[in-house]
Amino acid sequence: MGLDVDAPAPPELEYVDPNEYEDASVAADADYRREELEAFLHDGAWERAFEEWADHADMSEEQFRIAGEMELFEEFDFFWDDFADRVGYHAPGIPEDWKERTYHTDLDSWGTVSGINAGLTELGQIVCEVLKDEYIDWEADYEPPEDLPDF
Repeated sequence: MGLDVDAPAPPELEYVDPNEYEDASVAADADYRREELEAFLHDGAWERAFEEWADHADMSEEQFRIAGEMELFEEFDFFWDDFADRVGYHAPGIPEDWKERTYHTDLDSWGTVSGINAGLTELGQIVCEVLKDEYIDWEADYEPPEDLPDF
């Protein structure tokens, strides 16, 4: 399908312990390297990933507009997960109680909400891949013990 829209500004990464997110588990004493990741986002990684995502996005222009008006793109978080040697992320989303609370006047169906949430998750994953494949040149510091069992 694809979207023909301009990329929003890259998110500003603030310190949040990723373990506070329901969907992440990271070593507590980790260096999340947010300053470096934020610099990469501003140096083109966000734009590059957004273009790749937009070319194949299932999100409609109406859903994109709503997400932008709700400032959801600004709420992304990206962090380095040294243990897994990857960029982790937390995608913003519209909570399940969207009907009980007025988040946006144009939210009118679960289809709209789930389309926005799924689209943001896909964008977050692509941003992580672009950062890891095209911008990050550091190695993970974590060395697993030699006696780990094979699974």
